[in-house]
Amino acid sequence: MITNLYFVRHAHSTYTPDELGRPLSERGFSDAKIVAELLSKEKIDYVVSSPYKRTIQTVEEVAKSLKQEIIIEEKFKERVLSKEPVEDFNHVISEVWKDFNLSWDGGESNITAQKRGIEAMNNILKNYCGKNVVIGTHGNIMVLIMNFFDQKYDYDFWNELAMPDIYKLTFEGDALTKVNRIWN
Repeated sequence: MITNLYFVRHAHSTYTPDELGRPLSERGFSDAKIVAELLSKEKIDYVVSSPYKRTIQTVEEVAKSLKQEIIIEEKFKERVLSKEPVEDFNHVISEVWKDFNLSWDGGESNITAQKRGIEAMNNILKNYCGKNVVIGTHGNIMVLIMNFFDQKYDYDFWNELAMPDIYKLTFEGDALTKVNRIWN
């Protein structure tokens, strides 16, 4: 049975130190409408999201068009890079992509975050087999999930993502058969 997962990296957000409550920016809300338009052509059955406000707001219009509530999945939240904000984000993030076992103080290694993301994805595949499911999430965890299947989805790939971005992953059972970018 074919299941399609539409991973949606959240739209642009207004920076606040509150990771969980950070909202979309004006540009982000505008782009979220485009996300909804693009996904309206895909016969979506369910909408799942990370608990972060910016991911929920990015896929909210999709859920409203289906007259459904968004299903919150904690395990699709962004990877924790470190307990405290880092001084040189680019250096810190590139280092964890070089060594999948590396974790900074209080943060998750790529292996740990990837395992969490794959577990959440496998639950979606099991519970929504044969359906089209939108998953509102974050760039790093999304690419770590994709990397599990193909190592070409790496730091450079992550670094080139748009905000928002949409990737359709097609599965036959639990085997990934195709990846298509929906965002243009």
